[in-house]
Amino acid sequence: MTVPPTILLGHGGGGQLMDQLLDEVVRPHIANEILGEGLDSGFVDLRSEVPDLGSRLALTIDGYVVTPWKFPGGDIGRIAISGTVNDLAVCGAKPLGIALGLILAEGFDTSALKEIMASIAATANEAGVKVITGDTKVVGRGQADGIYITTAGVGVCPSDYKVASTADTGDVLIINGHIADHGMAVMLTREMPHLKTPIKSDVAPLNGLIQHVLESGATVRFMRDATRAGLSGLAADLAHRYARRVVLEEKAIPVRRETRHAAEMLGLDVLDVANEGKVVMVVARDDADRVLKLMREHPLGEHAAIIGHLAEQQDGICELRTTSGGSRIVQKPYGEQLPRIC
Repeated sequence: MTVPPTILLGHGGGGQLMDQLLDEVVRPHIANEILGEGLDSGFVDLRSEVPDLGSRLALTIDGYVVTPWKFPGGDIGRIAISGTVNDLAVCGAKPLGIALGLILAEGFDTSALKEIMASIAATANEAGVKVITGDTKVVGRGQADGIYITTAGVGVCPSDYKVASTADTGDVLIINGHIADHGMAVMLTREMPHLKTPIKSDVAPLNGLIQHVLESGATVRFMRDATRAGLSGLAADLAHRYARRVVLEEKAIPVRRETRHAAEMLGLDVLDVANEGKVVMVVARDDADRVLKLMREHPLGEHAAIIGHLAEQQDGICELRTTSGGSRIVQKPYGEQLPRIC
């Protein structure tokens, strides 16, 4: 399969099309050992230059184009800070500072920008991180859609924490709560603005929750936030990463009833729908109950659940055991079912 001559909307969806674009067009030009790790942040090891530092720097960057810019439970400003903080946190890093880039369209409402900036400040305060630099550009009317935000974050990671390159049979998958709320909240606001619904985005900075677990000394092999491509994309990537079978238990995956109904109404699989406040941890079996308890002690993890495990088969397949007693293969979404949700 060859990348088409023009960019498709699906190339931004976190699925197979995005993988193809990154593998064939983007990564070949900037390939290096750090980027090749395929993590949500890249590490810069300063110990050779500053021997007493004892830590590594983590760097991440992301762009946010969600429409509408405001939705139940959040807005583009809260996503921008939370997403960047979370990409650092899932690599074990403590956020140190964020760079903020704004692209504004001529005609964008100044009062809306003030509201977004207030949300940015509140979310950064919640995460315990500061916006330390930034840039703002304005483009002509019709050349952009309202507001786009780019955030880059830098954090420090203890030198003794590393994402495990291997995993063991029986390691478990733990998620900190209900899935698919964010994608459905944005989609319903966009497509059915007059519909009253209790569904709210889960967008939140997860660094406090994650540090609470890591400081316990539990064996956490791997972490990732289940954003674009949802839980299915994350689980499929995990199976590929470890070349092992990942088994998910459908009955154990937390989903709000109203979220499931909304997804069914739109013909969507909740496993494919994006989240902005959910982390999945791969944890050693002996530490699973302890990590679950630690998660549930935190406000963002009170509905945490063990949702699956790594099986013996070394086939790189993700299997979902359904509530009806059957099973099916879970694949990474091909393109983007819900564009512009982050």
